[in-house]
Amino acid sequence: MLLKGRDTSWLEFNERLLYEAADTNVPLAERLKFLSIYSSNLDEFWRVRIPTITALGKVKKQHKAESAKEIISIISKQQECFGNIIKKTIEALKDHNIYVVYNEPIPYQIQEAVNHYFFAHIAGYLRIYYPQSPQDFFPQNNRIYLAAALETSSGERLAVVDIPSDRISRFFSVQADDIQYVVFIDDIIKSKLSILWPDIKVENAYSFKVTRDAELGLDDEFKGNLARKIAEQLAKRDYGLATRLLYDSRISESLLQQLIRNLGLQNAMIIKGGVYHNLKDLSAIPISDPSLKDKPWRPILHPLPAPTLLESIAKQDLLLHLPFHDYDTVLRFFNEIALDRSVTEINMTMYRISGTSQIAESLITAALNGKKVTVFVELKARFDEANNISWAKKMKAAGIRIIYSIPQMKVHAKVVLVKRKYQDKLQYLGLLGSGNFNEVTARFYTDQVLMTSNQQLLKDLNQLFKLLKKNKKVIAPDAITPKHLLIAPFNLQSTFTALIDREIAHAKANREAKIIAKINNLEDEKIINKLYEASNAGVKIRLIVRSICRLVPGVKGQSENITVARIVDRYLEHGRIFWFYNNGDDELYMGSADWMTRNLYRRIEVCFPVVDPQLKKALQHVLNIYMNDTAKAVWLTPDGPQKPETSQEIPLQAQAEMYKWVAAGCPTKL
Repeated sequence: MLLKGRDTSWLEFNERLLYEAADTNVPLAERLKFLSIYSSNLDEFWRVRIPTITALGKVKKQHKAESAKEIISIISKQQECFGNIIKKTIEALKDHNIYVVYNEPIPYQIQEAVNHYFFAHIAGYLRIYYPQSPQDFFPQNNRIYLAAALETSSGERLAVVDIPSDRISRFFSVQADDIQYVVFIDDIIKSKLSILWPDIKVENAYSFKVTRDAELGLDDEFKGNLARKIAEQLAKRDYGLATRLLYDSRISESLLQQLIRNLGLQNAMIIKGGVYHNLKDLSAIPISDPSLKDKPWRPILHPLPAPTLLESIAKQDLLLHLPFHDYDTVLRFFNEIALDRSVTEINMTMYRISGTSQIAESLITAALNGKKVTVFVELKARFDEANNISWAKKMKAAGIRIIYSIPQMKVHAKVVLVKRKYQDKLQYLGLLGSGNFNEVTARFYTDQVLMTSNQQLLKDLNQLFKLLKKNKKVIAPDAITPKHLLIAPFNLQSTFTALIDREIAHAKANREAKIIAKINNLEDEKIINKLYEASNAGVKIRLIVRSICRLVPGVKGQSENITVARIVDRYLEHGRIFWFYNNGDDELYMGSADWMTRNLYRRIEVCFPVVDPQLKKALQHVLNIYMNDTAKAVWLTPDGPQKPETSQEIPLQAQAEMYKWVAAGCPTKL
């Protein structure tokens, strides 16, 4: 069976961001954004994946994983491309009177303004260190520093300057002669070395940063207070093992060796880099010209068939397509259940929420209004642990019942269950989606949200919340038996397998058989094998996979009937939709789970059927829009990603078509 490497596939996705950054049809400010995302993603890869790859190599499992050497070779080639695109983008900005000073002397026209800015806004933040051993100075994770060689009577001495980009803007912008000049504060600090060391010769200083392992290293048993344990570990995360030293390649060998020795970085990978690091900051370059940005798409407010949202949901299912639909409808859902007197109980899973979450505030209001509110807070949501702990404490203080993580299993489901007294009966209302309950990221991620009063689905959801409330450390594989929802780790993988098997049976009976899925990642070998089996049986399979895809399409005798597209555009594709043709009796599902091993077996995930006929047609239309993209899609092949051929004068851009379709009211008769 031919499989793509997990990490190679992810790096291909990150490289796809560089295609957008290099595309002259993309506005310049947006090209900077894609460069920034590429850089940020790569930093996370070094923190999360490189330690894993290295560990696998040490225990002789190279046959199951790419080697660190192979991966770093790919990254090095991408980094060269990254640097070339930055230079071209900066040159293009000059045509719009924006001069980004990049690896060159600060222009004389702005030297007086730069001098003033240094003394007024930078100097007070500078911290200088003279490390002789690792005990003298500890470089924090992904913070940028300057290494300077001081020429003293006893020889060359290492000095380190902290670049305060975590406290002030990375860039200084000033207008002169109708030109906007933008200067890295790194360069401003370098230009003032003679002020920092007036009596010592310092010719230059060189940027470097240290990347550290992001794993928390928590014991599986979680004895004692879990929130306190995770908080203690978070305090240590930025002090984890160094995985990489990234340095300016112009640094002298003697200064580099001092840096490695004096900071205790002998076990880190020593990687040559450019003059500047942390180029995720590129998106912070101040650009006010609207012509250099994407034309904004104003979100559309979903119409309601009744005066209130809760009454509307009780009458019919509502389906939101975010961010094309306004997220206000989701916020209104939480506000209405907080105030509605008929609502008696609210249950919710929380994975990643905003630091200033209106949703959490609504839940607090609901609790203060006497409603029984239970929130399952996932404390192991990587890089959001501290925010989740903070909100958990606030909600608990307001009387909300807080349930924390399950050992060895993340709760990744995005679901809310509401109980209310409706016409003297208990009624369930629910919100089920593919994205986090986060009003900030909802502006940049495409997701689907179903608001429903389907009692069959919600009785299954009630089963799940009853289980979570038991707060067991170990969950048995048969702890619940959902009839309609697909809930991992109970029936989600087995149901998807059965649905694929059914398409195989249709194909073998010479009936039309097809599967269409839009997901973020495809990595699980069992699912991939089943898709290969379906392809060989004659099932037509079309996949839209945003990032990791270990399945190799278009291979004779294995995946001839499978196509895979990857789409990168102004929004990050995040929604998960599954369409099984079933000989014309279509079944469609949405939910939180990708086809990854962790989602299928080691997480609590919820996928759900869409049963309303009009909403099923709407989802089919969404998938057709994405499958016909010729502007932003690339097709994965055994020889690598390829752009689709098209005779269209104006290529079809799926996200633009989605916006037009939502603005037209999501018509299903097209």
